[in-house]
Amino acid sequence: MAERYLRRRGMRIVARNFRASGAEIDLVAMDRGTLVFVEVKRRAGLEAGAPEEAVDERKREQIRRAAEFFVARNRAGEFPMRFDVVAITGPAPARIEHFKDAF
Repeated sequence: MAERYLRRRGMRIVARNFRASGAEIDLVAMDRGTLVFVEVKRRAGLEAGAPEEAVDERKREQIRRAAEFFVARNRAGEFPMRFDVVAITGPAPARIEHFKDAF
């Protein structure tokens, strides 16, 4: 669902579920020359909090480490980078929020 959402907004997905350094990056995309590492969080409802709130400092640090590994492995250091969060809430039709440059 998140991948389809990002594609519709012009982003090109270059990797899914990339694992490295004890972490996983849900999606890696290109957005007009910027390499974007995307964390996707989904919640059925808001009882446990908003999905984006689950991306705490520990999770952000894991994603950063995995992103460094991705950049080194793919020789992608020349691209500017950013970290986004896609939050999905509820059953179909779910609400999708895209937080660009979330951390």
